Amino acid sequence: MSRKRDGDAEASAPSTRLSDGSIARVVPSPYTTGWELDVAGTPQSHVDLDDPTHLHFEYIARMGAVIDRLKLPGQPLTAVHLGAGALTLPRYIAWTRPGSRQQVVDIEPALVDLVRAELPLPSGASIRVRIGDARAVLGRLPVGLVGTVDLLVSDVFAGAQTPAHLTSVEFYRAAAAVLAPDGVLLVNVADGPGLRYARRQVATVREVLPNVIVLAEVQVLKGRRFGNLVIAASAARLPTAWLPRLMAAGPHPAKVAEGAELDAFVAGVSATTDADATDSPAPSSSLFDR
Repeated sequence: MSRKRDGDAEASAPSTRLSDGSIARVVPSPYTTGWELDVAGTPQSHVDLDDPTHLHFEYIARMGAVIDRLKLPGQPLTAVHLGAGALTLPRYIAWTRPGSRQQVVDIEPALVDLVRAELPLPSGASIRVRIGDARAVLGRLPVGLVGTVDLLVSDVFAGAQTPAHLTSVEFYRAAAAVLAPDGVLLVNVADGPGLRYARRQVATVREVLPNVIVLAEVQVLKGRRFGNLVIAASAARLPTAWLPRLMAAGPHPAKVAEGAELDAFVAGVSATTDADATDSPAPSSSLFDR
């Protein structure tokens, strides 16, 4: 989708320089109410301060639909988010499930400071931000969290790509270790035609957590265009009652793949290990053309 903004307005937007030299900005959303966090020309998060339930990006809305199915409606969650962005999902959980305990991990203190200054967190929300590499911090979370996390979200991007060390079976084993027995892992996977990377990511997650579903827009899941797929996985069986509700939640046209369909999706594909992991594929330079 092409995105065009007023160049002068973007240049004057609140911004900061990240450790890799790229620029992060908070800019008004060009399509809806609220704000977007833009990093090096890639829109990474959307936040509506007046309505934290407004999940504008489609893959975030799909994650929100899964989160809504966890435990009882409104029941507090213990959640860990790898990748801060503009803290969209932590805000959503704090609003829809008051009393939730949340930890957010991000490697960029300047980005976190920018978001906190320009898009303040709701008062009273129990959201702690830890600075550091997602995989390293995952291994040193408080002992009391290990084995108790209801929801772990992995949505880490350096620019427009997920770093290789956050895509391997070793990483997902470390992620699974912090989950409660019925805890759920959500992973944002961005891929293009052919879905070679996404297929390996599904195979890799299933190596660790056997119960997996994948949510995506129909044409993305068919490998016909670049887009986001959401992997939801757990050591426990994911309730089949979720599926029609997730389909109905959209965004539309929605697709939820499971069972034999996922078996076919990963047929002949091996899991990714630390030895052969690569960054996720970069989107076309025109995908976020402004």
